[in-house]
Amino acid sequence: MAEPVRTLDTIDTRPAFTAADAAALEARFAGVPAPAMLAELLTGELAGRVAAVSSFGAESAVLLHIVAGVDRSVPVIFTNTQKMFGETLAYRDTLSERLGLTDLRVVRPDPHLLAVRDKQAERWSYDPDGCCEIRKVKPLARALVPFDAWISGRKGFQAGTRTALPRFEEDQGRLKINPLVDWDKAALDAYFARHDLPRHPLEAQGYPSIGCAPCTSPVRPGEDPRAGRWRGMDKVECGIHMIAGNGIKVDEAGL
Repeated sequence: MAEPVRTLDTIDTRPAFTAADAAALEARFAGVPAPAMLAELLTGELAGRVAAVSSFGAESAVLLHIVAGVDRSVPVIFTNTQKMFGETLAYRDTLSERLGLTDLRVVRPDPHLLAVRDKQAERWSYDPDGCCEIRKVKPLARALVPFDAWISGRKGFQAGTRTALPRFEEDQGRLKINPLVDWDKAALDAYFARHDLPRHPLEAQGYPSIGCAPCTSPVRPGEDPRAGRWRGMDKVECGIHMIAGNGIKVDEAGL
């Protein structure tokens, strides 16, 4: 007799998701389009247990439009590192209004940590990992505490480090969902056009990937879409997608 399909009801999600749980969901939703997959999860097994995390960057509107089309009350977490482009903050507000998001949660760095570890607000220039940890990784970790799962907007084409991304990952006991891993630039552009979604204003100025202002530069033709992130630095990710022991420094004092 064939084994029954494992669902989130039959997976032990307390106290933690496992890599096996993520693999089971990967198999279950193989070939299912991202909108249908999210509709099933957000209205069923993950209802009330999941948040979408968004940078409100160049491609963010696609995932947020899909999520809002299912349930506009799904919490959307935005980390304001206090180093963001003004254009990103304006775009966040414009897009949130356009999509009717009802639970936008803006989190910021702990001012005490900034005073202790980045008093001059220049840590990005000599310790970019430490800056990201203070301004992005730790605030997001706090914001995710109430949730069992979170949705990421990463795509495989964005960088060489992302080509083998799965749709489902276990991330320190929490389920991480990457619905758009197999979408390419053409598919994203077609979705923008089909739904008449507004573009990030910096995209037209050569910014296909947009992070904090001091660490983001325009991308030249033929370069990796994320080539403008931390240009000239030995760094390719901010840290929120890197598990402990895989490249991010976390000081033991919690500072």
